[in-house]
Amino acid sequence: MAKNLVIVESPAKAKTINKFLGSSYKVVASMGHIIDLPKSKLGVDVENDFAPHYIVMNDRKKNLAALKKDAKTKTSIYLAADPDREGEAISWHLRNQLSAKDKKCYRVEFDEITKDAVLNAFKHPREINMNLVNAQQARRILDRLVGYSISPILWKKVARGLSAGRVQSVALRLIVEREGEINKFNPQEYWSLEAELKRKADQPKDKFIAKLYKHKGADVSIKHKHDADKTLEHLKKETFIVKDLKETKKKRNPYPPFTTSKLQQESFNKLKYSGARTMHIAQSLYEGVEIGAEGSVGLITYMRTDSVKISKDAQAAAKEYILSTYGKKYYPETPNAYKSRKSAQEAHEAIRPTLPLRSPDSVKGHLSHDQLRLYQLIWNRFLASQMTPAVYSQVTVDIKAGEYLFKTGDTSVVFDGYTAVYEAEKEKEDEDDEKTKLPQLSVGLPLDLLNLIPAQHFTKPPPRYSDASLVKALEELGIGRPSTYAPIIQTITARDYVRRESGYFHPTELGTVVMGLLLKHFAKVLDVEFTARMENELDGVEEGEADWITVLKAFYSPFIHSVEAAKLEMKDVKKEIGATDQICELCGKPMIIKWGRRGKFLSCSDYPTCKNAKSITSGVKCPTGDGGELVQRRSARGMFYGCTKYPACTFTTKKLPSAEDKPAETGDKGGAPAAF
Repeated sequence: MAKNLVIVESPAKAKTINKFLGSSYKVVASMGHIIDLPKSKLGVDVENDFAPHYIVMNDRKKNLAALKKDAKTKTSIYLAADPDREGEAISWHLRNQLSAKDKKCYRVEFDEITKDAVLNAFKHPREINMNLVNAQQARRILDRLVGYSISPILWKKVARGLSAGRVQSVALRLIVEREGEINKFNPQEYWSLEAELKRKADQPKDKFIAKLYKHKGADVSIKHKHDADKTLEHLKKETFIVKDLKETKKKRNPYPPFTTSKLQQESFNKLKYSGARTMHIAQSLYEGVEIGAEGSVGLITYMRTDSVKISKDAQAAAKEYILSTYGKKYYPETPNAYKSRKSAQEAHEAIRPTLPLRSPDSVKGHLSHDQLRLYQLIWNRFLASQMTPAVYSQVTVDIKAGEYLFKTGDTSVVFDGYTAVYEAEKEKEDEDDEKTKLPQLSVGLPLDLLNLIPAQHFTKPPPRYSDASLVKALEELGIGRPSTYAPIIQTITARDYVRRESGYFHPTELGTVVMGLLLKHFAKVLDVEFTARMENELDGVEEGEADWITVLKAFYSPFIHSVEAAKLEMKDVKKEIGATDQICELCGKPMIIKWGRRGKFLSCSDYPTCKNAKSITSGVKCPTGDGGELVQRRSARGMFYGCTKYPACTFTTKKLPSAEDKPAETGDKGGAPAAF
């Protein structure tokens, strides 16, 4: 009979670990958090050093009872939750619930679920790290103070069911402000000029392109068509001669192995996976996948990390694979090492395969389509990080035409190096590198001008955020940490503050209104630098350099003053009722525009006597010709447009039929499911 109880979060993780431990261990799952703050109230005693009032979660009471029953017959308890603040807090709560005087309770921690890593962790158990626990408590309580203080104000002033979060609201601010920049953007006209050239002895089909970039030694700036035409007239009279030619060798170093942020960015860029989808797949690869006779195997290291360090054993395994598969010239004289960001927590490794020799091809028959694609991405990136640089030959040519100077270039691969394994979405290149095939040229060589090609351009507004660029911005600004990027995006989309359209985030009218109110009354809480400082203070708690109660007190005192002022001064959007010329088809009273949890909607003016409510139509007729109009609706698959004549008409579309036609208002009070 097993004498020791091991508790992890999930059944998959339990299954993988169980095969590494002998019969004296029983491995069970807690199913994540068992203890938390209550949902029905604040659950924090702000008058008593922010003492949290923890309760057993309703849907976890049976789990806890089962764990207590298992613990009764065991002499030792090993808490093996994930190796981060949250895992430490879960372990702490479990110890408080299960420990007894006659039982020993240990914390074990491992970054990868492999036999060696797990057995080594059990040889070196430790006590609960209260610095990690207190850092998690401080974050949880901070978020609770913000959410449970501001959300009721939004319920009262805008619509019931709205909420505000400490970090999520800052992410929403970035998206809303970027939309404002786009709306205010005034495109500026400019022109470029290219010359089609050839050597005098060549045929016209052997032409190459050069771009105008200098005039009298200064950068060319052509603002209008008449300036472009004038330049063209001058150039037609000039002789084109090769003025200068340079050939250089250029090294391109491999990228570090993935951190959480970089994995989410590259997964979006290459696989089009959202942050949440990426982390869900990565979690399954970390916890264990059935690999034939091997059983359940953890394929990657812990996927919530901001460190780029890797173990000596992993380096040695990568070296073995690279030398045997690619040869000596693909492995550097000394192993590649990478420097983490200044704020990185070096407790974990980068995300890498637990066994570099286990190639994607060797496991593809055991993985789902999504698992294989993500494992391939992680494996390729890690292996490439241990390889030699790629080497390119770069030729740049200056071509003189009177007072004007054109530039062209050609880049060819001398040695592929790490790119034999991993090619990034956008390799780093000089801005003036040209993708054109050049003939043999020499200084002083005269050229034939075949054609001059003017092109009109307009400056573009900054792009909207995607999953990748938003995570990148959050990381660079110091907002959130590896475990929070995906939940941040999930939260603001679930609240319908932003919507994904073609992979990019658009703030809804509701999100824009809420952000305007929050910025006016809670500017400090939504300040990017202030939020980044709070993250650093939480890191200080984790490192034992700051007291978590002191951090909370410093935040709460000015914050609660803002809350009380907002209760009195925040604009009551809910009372801003808009008149319409529409008549309620149920009672004949006028329909009015109100605000709801999903934005604006049409409601009968005789509410609550008449409860008729519906979405505001787009003003675009349904293309089926049934007399209905298209209205924006939401389903589990996202936003779509459907006919107001549903269910008689089941037409749906992701976009309005015409790019010029946009919905007058957004919002939905239910509606038909998407018929995709």
